[in-house]
Amino acid sequence: MSLPNILTYGRIVAVPILAGVLFFGTGEVSRWIAFAIFVAACVTDWLDGYLARIWEQQSNLGRMLDPIADKLLVGATLLMLVYNGTIGGWSIWAALTILSREILVSGLREFLAELNVKVHVTQLAKWKTAVQFVALALLLAGPAAGSIFAPTTEIGVLLLWIAALLTLVTGYDYLKAGIRHAIYR
Repeated sequence: MSLPNILTYGRIVAVPILAGVLFFGTGEVSRWIAFAIFVAACVTDWLDGYLARIWEQQSNLGRMLDPIADKLLVGATLLMLVYNGTIGGWSIWAALTILSREILVSGLREFLAELNVKVHVTQLAKWKTAVQFVALALLLAGPAAGSIFAPTTEIGVLLLWIAALLTLVTGYDYLKAGIRHAIYR
């Protein structure tokens, strides 16, 4: 029960709370609450890894739960933003691309782990996650933040598309590694 693992658990617990706020809440207050929950969860994503490294508390449990927590957070947020109409039209394809990649990578990681093959997270994949987080934060705040900064939602949608493109590139890297090991083993 190290602090980094507790932060990861907190991120997992935040997912249904965030979804509930978006499902049951209406208006600007619920958008700001959802935004605050999401940003806090994103900060824990960085903080848990940082603390685990500097305190030398990296664990197999943390390595397993961290990407699961990230995927739950991103997936639930995308679904709720599509549900409430913040992501609509052609942008649903960007959300679907991101969700599909997350599922593909999870399956490939599981397959490769059975073969004792490690595919390290690339710097581009870290940038992809950062762009996703910023896009989703802007989309969560968008309708409420529009009076403060009008193009908040539009910038969020643009970043969502950039994240989807980065998702394709980084997903291809995992797929390539998976196919290479499936064919040559």
